[in-house]
Amino acid sequence: MKGYEIIDHTADIGIKVYGKDLKELFQCAAEALFEIICDLSEVADSIEKGVTLEGDDLEQLMVVWLGELLYLHETERILFKRFEIKELENNSLSATVYGEEFREGHHTIRTVVKAVTYHQIQVEQKDGGWVSRVIFDL
Repeated sequence: MKGYEIIDHTADIGIKVYGKDLKELFQCAAEALFEIICDLSEVADSIEKGVTLEGDDLEQLMVVWLGELLYLHETERILFKRFEIKELENNSLSATVYGEEFREGHHTIRTVVKAVTYHQIQVEQKDGGWVSRVIFDL
């Protein structure tokens, strides 16, 4: 079972993400973002990148995390597939992410995501686990 679901949102798209802990929550959110962007079954994990970020709180950290992955995707043409959260505290995250450079004719782009928004952002502990809601601008 995937740790996320895609939710409809007027003119945009959103995700609702679940994790047993914060690391799994942030990992599933990243996977959901790239599942929206492309067919992950076509993506290898031959490129490795380190990512270290900070935010004022968990909601901002989630937006900054997904925004950084989207920025790397757009500027370096990398499709990410695997996400290893090394350290995660209330205001900082350190991860290693894996993917490959986009190749025309090999990779299928499903949707172009323009931005991660703060609209209705939510990161909360619930029923012994964690839940997040994120809306993307298309």
